[in-house]
Amino acid sequence: MGKQLHLISDGNFTKQHLQIIKQIHRDIDFLHIREKKKTAKEIMEIIEALESIEIPLAKVIVNDRADIAVMKQCAGVQLAYHSPSMPLVKKCFSALLTGKSVHSLLEAEQAQQEGADYVLYGHLYPSRSKPGQQPRGLADLREITNVLSVPVYAIGGITPERTKEVMKAGAAGAAVMSGIWKVDNPVQTVEAYREVLDTWEGG
Repeated sequence: MGKQLHLISDGNFTKQHLQIIKQIHRDIDFLHIREKKKTAKEIMEIIEALESIEIPLAKVIVNDRADIAVMKQCAGVQLAYHSPSMPLVKKCFSALLTGKSVHSLLEAEQAQQEGADYVLYGHLYPSRSKPGQQPRGLADLREITNVLSVPVYAIGGITPERTKEVMKAGAAGAAVMSGIWKVDNPVQTVEAYREVLDTWEGG
């Protein structure tokens, strides 16, 4: 399987986000709807807006809300420390791709043990969405990818230039937020990520 690019929404979803997604969705593997302050109804409306611009929902992962992911037949659900437990979600919503956000080797091992299909690990570099927080770095990422058998996607401050060293540390791909939403030319930037991911030949 090729290396993947996951785009995470930034908690402030607007029509502008839709315009960007419309231009770049062919070059991303998954779009995570991560909108902590929005109600279930508002999240449903975002997914319906994506449908209206013909974004395949097989590319959409909903944070925290397995019920919405099932109702709208999205690809999966992303769980965090405050979400329902992984075993319960897997039991009740077995068709969903189920990921877990982790911040340590211990959390990553536990997520895999509980049946996670993949983990998101970070934040790796200094990140605009985590100001003042100590990044976890490549050595920890390498340790996790060596131990886990499920895919590990790195998140946090990953630019197209840094993607190669993330791959070298064993990541199955990159998850990006402000690296796409906050740049002047999202189309060009996504193409730059894609170029690194698609031409990666390292082990």
